[in-house]
Amino acid sequence: MNEVKDALRSIEQNYKLFLQQQFTFIGALQHTRENAHDMIRPVASISQVQSYMDHHCNNSTDRRILNMFLNICNDLSKLCQKLESVQPHNSITNDILESCKVLLSHSNDLSSIRAKYPHDVVNHLSCNEAKNHFGGVVSLIPIVLDCIKEWITHTEKLSREVLQNVSGGNALSEKSAPQGAPDRAVISQTAPSVHLEVQTSANKKDNVQVQGNKHIWKKHLNDTKSHSGKRNKSPWKPPGRHAF
Repeated sequence: MNEVKDALRSIEQNYKLFLQQQFTFIGALQHTRENAHDMIRPVASISQVQSYMDHHCNNSTDRRILNMFLNICNDLSKLCQKLESVQPHNSITNDILESCKVLLSHSNDLSSIRAKYPHDVVNHLSCNEAKNHFGGVVSLIPIVLDCIKEWITHTEKLSREVLQNVSGGNALSEKSAPQGAPDRAVISQTAPSVHLEVQTSANKKDNVQVQGNKHIWKKHLNDTKSHSGKRNKSPWKPPGRHAF
């Protein structure tokens, strides 16, 4: 895009020089039209100006200014070709570019186009010149320059929208990615707790079993002692009469 803007600035500088010599340009067209015996029809195409310069121009001043006009038109055509490769684009930018290409076509009829405010190129002509002869040809370059500026504006806006969409997508991805991390953390934190609870339950169960086993063993031991005591003890005899 910077290259496009640099090329456009260069063309605008050349056009400013040309605009300062508009009366010279109109005079050159008048002279060559007279030499071509073509005083009735308007100057309505780039190819017509090219023909006047190539075949009916008799002095260097007229040739220089006519050539300057043709060079600016040629530079604008090259710039339009460069715009075709610039991305991104949409239907609006494509239509603007297509309009520029049609206007700069050498055979395109320029007789009906008029540059509007703030351009004053038509105002510098007489009513007859503006209406019947030169109004279209002097309007060509400022109209194309406006179209290219409009194209740049739309393309830059489109580029910003594309960047915002890309940035928004990246931000959404980055925002979504950490959401999984706490879940994993909860899972990882929960897993040891569950394992610990299982171990604790198992330990409690073991303790219960151990305590139960101890209780059973103690009871068994007491029962054994009790039974042994009863078995070894001699029968009770009353004292006195049965000493032996």
